[in-house]
Amino acid sequence: MCVHVAIPEPTGADSTYNQRSLPAYLVALRSAGATPILVPLHERQDRVARLLAGVQGILLPGSRFDVDPQRYGEDPVPECSEADPERTAVDELLLQDAFNLHKPILAICGGAQSLNVWLNGSLVQDLKTAVDHHPGRDVVQAHPVRIAPGSMLAGLVPQGYPGEPEVNSSHHQAIRTPGDNLRVSAVSSVDGVVEAVELDSREHFVLGVQWHPERTYTRSAFSRAIFAAFVQAAVVWQPRRIADLVARA
Repeated sequence: MCVHVAIPEPTGADSTYNQRSLPAYLVALRSAGATPILVPLHERQDRVARLLAGVQGILLPGSRFDVDPQRYGEDPVPECSEADPERTAVDELLLQDAFNLHKPILAICGGAQSLNVWLNGSLVQDLKTAVDHHPGRDVVQAHPVRIAPGSMLAGLVPQGYPGEPEVNSSHHQAIRTPGDNLRVSAVSSVDGVVEAVELDSREHFVLGVQWHPERTYTRSAFSRAIFAAFVQAAVVWQPRRIADLVARA
């Protein structure tokens, strides 16, 4: 089966960032067996809807912009970057489609923050801890993460993995309060910053990670396992029946 995964352009206002960051996501998806379907941020909503009709999963990538703090009831602090309304609008379309139809979701870095706020969670607008959470793109192992036992994420750690997984890091914000029905599945071992959340549901694959597994896909078995699990969830996904949707309304 040919599995199609929708992925929005990372930003609507920085083509240089898009050109630098997007290829790694596309390579990771293809390597895991999926066909990426790029969603332009300046497309009409009806055309985006037509694109979504042909995909079985949603990947929300990172972004150099921040989620507008007013969306979670706060005024921006000086360290908060500007928002990206075009990316926000497309994220909301993709998330609504995925939750309506239980399509699998993998959300990475800024995408995880977008997912969390869409589910009524909040963010730390600017991290100030003992850990440097933005050491640079070339730092492959920035800090270890402590994964919650029994979580879906814990099941993706390869057998025999030595100790706590070391992850990269490229963010200045993080999840403060998890959104509706999200459970924290990993935190930074040093400062307790939330590093991963997942939907508390066995029926719907929704995983958000604060680090960038697409950047370490070729060298990390853990990163490959994350993408493999997401794509496999898309492979077995089936549209929800109309009767089920009505019953849950």
